[in-house]
Amino acid sequence: MIQSIDYAAIAPPLILAVAAIGLLLADAFDAPRRVLSLLSGGSLAIALLAVIALAFGDRRDTLCLPDGLRGNGPRSCSYVADDFTLLFQGIVLGAAVVVVLLSLQEITDSKMPVGEYHFLLLAAVIGALTLVAARDLVLLLVALETLSLPVFALVALRRYDGTASEAALKLFLVSVVSTAVMLFGISLIYGATGAMHLDRIAPALSKLPADLDPVATAGSVLVLAGFAFKVAAVPFHFWAPDVYQGSPLPVAAFLSVVSKAAGFAGLVIILALGLPAYAHVWGPTIAVLAALTMTIGNLIALRQKTAIRLLAWSSVAQSGYMLAPLSVGDDRLPEAVAATTAYVALYAVMNMGAFAVVIGFRRRTAGALSPSWDTLDDYRGLARRSPAVATALAFFLICLAGLPPGVMGLFAKVVVFRATVAGDVTWLAVVMAINTAIGLYYYLVWAVRLFTPAAGPSYDPAPGMPVRAAITATATAALVLSAAPQIVLQTVTQAT
Repeated sequence: MIQSIDYAAIAPPLILAVAAIGLLLADAFDAPRRVLSLLSGGSLAIALLAVIALAFGDRRDTLCLPDGLRGNGPRSCSYVADDFTLLFQGIVLGAAVVVVLLSLQEITDSKMPVGEYHFLLLAAVIGALTLVAARDLVLLLVALETLSLPVFALVALRRYDGTASEAALKLFLVSVVSTAVMLFGISLIYGATGAMHLDRIAPALSKLPADLDPVATAGSVLVLAGFAFKVAAVPFHFWAPDVYQGSPLPVAAFLSVVSKAAGFAGLVIILALGLPAYAHVWGPTIAVLAALTMTIGNLIALRQKTAIRLLAWSSVAQSGYMLAPLSVGDDRLPEAVAATTAYVALYAVMNMGAFAVVIGFRRRTAGALSPSWDTLDDYRGLARRSPAVATALAFFLICLAGLPPGVMGLFAKVVVFRATVAGDVTWLAVVMAINTAIGLYYYLVWAVRLFTPAAGPSYDPAPGMPVRAAITATATAALVLSAAPQIVLQTVTQAT
């Protein structure tokens, strides 16, 4: 009756768990900052290599039901390392390495405790890696909380800043509510089906008695609402702008990319593997959420005057595009999952690159400009002072807008648009097209400012070497994926 463990399958989160404990012990003995940062970034790189190694092997699963408890049902494993899992784990780890690079100078400038910061970061990444591999409701919830809890502390780690504490409190309260909502939904689904593993829930829901249908319907909607909080979908988005603005910028980048990618992976897993029989319930609900999310996100982004709040509302709008394909329901679900996954992968590169440039700019100019020193107008003339940095930021913004030569962004929009149209959700495709046009405006307004003369004193952003490395890595990835975007679609199609 004891579950066997395949340590190769769980190697990526296990490597980070060992590294996190070692990092905490090293910090207790006053190890130098560089050693702690190297241990954090090195463990993420090693975990990424483990993911790549697993990708060349067969599908692995572990923590499966013992033979005595399976009955006539499937094998029912809690942790599965298939192509879908490994793809998202690669996205999470790649983005986390960039976050570490962006954090090196921020830790010093913000006087944050380096050991605590990297330990919490690794703990959150462990939660994300486990979430994308979870195949039962208990592990999904535990992994989601393992991702969320360290982020509260990361947001508030800049202890002298009251804004950071306020942002952490808002994130904590919203997360507690979302967890309670999701837990209630999970309890209803378990009560209706008597199962926790997704491969047992799906067949149970397909032949559910009529008197239990309202229970399963309510459970499905509540679980969807819980994930909607995590991915900042309207109307569960109100925490995002203030948290992005109040937290240290590398943490905002982490929330925008790593946390969002893991949240969408968890949502896709539970909808596609556990709740396909209730696609008639969650499909229309997601369509409405997607339309509201992209519309409100884009309209409010139009009014933003600061870079961080613009990126925050842009991130909300981007969640709407990612949700749209999932509204098609059960008939074309594999294509919808592939479209959402491809968009998440491409978005991770574009958004992380934009955050890298903003972090480099703010670090150099903090305190040197007006009290609103991160306004879009402060970026005027950046192309003359730092042509490479300005060109990179302009390219990332063009990609987010979906314009050539940012082909990867255009490709992402086309993929989700095609999947939505193919699923006969035509009205949502029209809403998406309108919102894409709205998004063009504020991305281009920011990009144009980079090449217009500065009205006042000009400052060279001069980001440090780690930030330059992050900008170079993300810009290179963006160029490669713009030249050959089919790489992502082919990889995603094989994984899903």
